[in-house]
Amino acid sequence: MASKFLLIAQREYLSRVRKKAFIVLTLAVPLLLAGFGFVIAKMASSDNDTTDVIEVRDDSGLGVASRLVSTPQLRFETTTGTLADAKKGFQKAKHDGLVYLPAGLDVEKPTGVQFFGKGNISLKKQSAVESALNKAFSDLKMQKSGLTQDQLDRLRSKVDLQAVSLDDTGKEANSNALATSGMSYALALAIYMFIFIYGVQIMRGVGEEKSSRIMEVMLSSVKPFDLMMGKIVGIAAVGLTQFLLWGVLSFGVSSVVMPLLTGKDKPKTEVAAGTSAAGATAVVVADDDEPRSAGAQFDRSVDKQTAQASNPAGRFSFFNTLAELPLGTILFGFIIYFLGGYLLYGALFGAVGAAVDDQTDTQQFMFPITMPLILSYIVGVSVILRNPDGPVAFWMSMFPLTSPIAMVIRLPFGVPMWQLGLSIFLLILGFLGTVWVAARIYRVGILMYGKKVTYKELGKWMFYKG
Repeated sequence: MASKFLLIAQREYLSRVRKKAFIVLTLAVPLLLAGFGFVIAKMASSDNDTTDVIEVRDDSGLGVASRLVSTPQLRFETTTGTLADAKKGFQKAKHDGLVYLPAGLDVEKPTGVQFFGKGNISLKKQSAVESALNKAFSDLKMQKSGLTQDQLDRLRSKVDLQAVSLDDTGKEANSNALATSGMSYALALAIYMFIFIYGVQIMRGVGEEKSSRIMEVMLSSVKPFDLMMGKIVGIAAVGLTQFLLWGVLSFGVSSVVMPLLTGKDKPKTEVAAGTSAAGATAVVVADDDEPRSAGAQFDRSVDKQTAQASNPAGRFSFFNTLAELPLGTILFGFIIYFLGGYLLYGALFGAVGAAVDDQTDTQQFMFPITMPLILSYIVGVSVILRNPDGPVAFWMSMFPLTSPIAMVIRLPFGVPMWQLGLSIFLLILGFLGTVWVAARIYRVGILMYGKKVTYKELGKWMFYKG
């Protein structure tokens, strides 16, 4: 009986990997992903290189405009004249915004400040202007209390916080939330896509063979359960082959693309002062968002760039941290949940394909199957990533229908071994339960033609004898 099961799995595997579509897709996906990544990175880099020019009309008499600190992405230029003149000049100029500080502005409660823009103002731009104004008014409040500008500069501190992971044995390792979250997201996305793509292939393959009456011939020499599991395992092997090839090809392509993205990066070395056409006050550009004198700021900028140039590897601590994650546990858990989740959902997809005559009828049965998968992905990236040790993360990583995604999101953050073991045990029980249900539906539905199937009918099929 095992030989028939293996023959079916082999047939499913070879018939699919020999198709031109499989070969083309396997070769094209890494190239497309690398191309999209290259374009997105270049677009993001060019977006950071642009500088928005914001005109400032200050009638407050508090000198707020002179305290607005520019950044490489945002430059403030003060204007003269009335507000009406400032508006006209702003509309003619190719600037990105106009800030108006009215007369009689209260330092303690600065209300009435207006920000004019051409069209709707983006959230990023508005937040940057608000941040600069908040800092300027904070300076005014502190100076009002008797502090000088030099004292204000010395009062400011930026803490360079180094995150360190400490395990139960007292061993320390670098911790990077961005690297850990990035790996969690990538693993969850891989399982989510794999289950959906190849689960649907199982459903369609079963439906096509049923509609062509090939099943009637095949069932004369093999049991329905062996036929269903052979198709599931064969398509799983196809998916693993494709993912393995994608991984190898992606590594090769990334080794070519990454130097193109990082090899020509040059830090900015200029410290600029901007003026407007109507006359303006010079404003220091500070890349650390702190008000400083031009000379001090220039020295700080040069020191920062020199440090980056002398230690370029420091810019890639993201990848260094990945090497210090529990990669063995992550790889083991990923393989278990990768296969366990696929087999669990694959059996259900196969049962749906066997139950219906027309592929259009599968929608009514697809929703309850895919809902836990979709829910686990949405909750995973929005809740579990933020709190991987919380109650939501724990219970979703225990429930078999959601654990394949929920647990792999938690793995890079570290999971107690008893939780991992319990989750795998429950996943195995869930797989056995879904296979039993799917097999009972499959054996009846595969030879059922010309009848609209309902949930009540499926319930009866599970308890048919014979």
